[in-house]
Amino acid sequence: MTELAGLFLAALLAATILPAQSEALLAALIAGGGHPVWLLIAVASAGNILGAVINWGLGRGLTLYRDRKWFPVSQKALARAEGWYHRYGRWSLLFSWVPVIGDPLTVIAGSLREPFAGFLVLVAIGKIGRYLVIAAVTLQLI
Repeated sequence: MTELAGLFLAALLAATILPAQSEALLAALIAGGGHPVWLLIAVASAGNILGAVINWGLGRGLTLYRDRKWFPVSQKALARAEGWYHRYGRWSLLFSWVPVIGDPLTVIAGSLREPFAGFLVLVAIGKIGRYLVIAAVTLQLI
């Protein structure tokens, strides 16, 4: 059970701005054979999706503080990120699993008031799809 909790936590942290990797842990647990592959994919996906939901929630509150001096992102940088999101739209959330760009995408989606249901569906498709690919590759290699 602690392996599953560790996988959930690693996946959750990997979806935030904190540095964490869940893919290698997922692959190691699949190779170890101690848990059904479907369960490992479900646990990793749930953690990673929850991390994206946290980012979305943070983004929702982000706009309340954008005019404060201590705000960590310049108005220009925030406008650029919002422009990028407007250009590529909500479909860019399918790439929320991509390192470096995925986490900011989920924050910006929240700040731009992307409806939660659509956000959740698109993020889930991308993140579950990534873990399915990792599982398939791992199973082919073992």
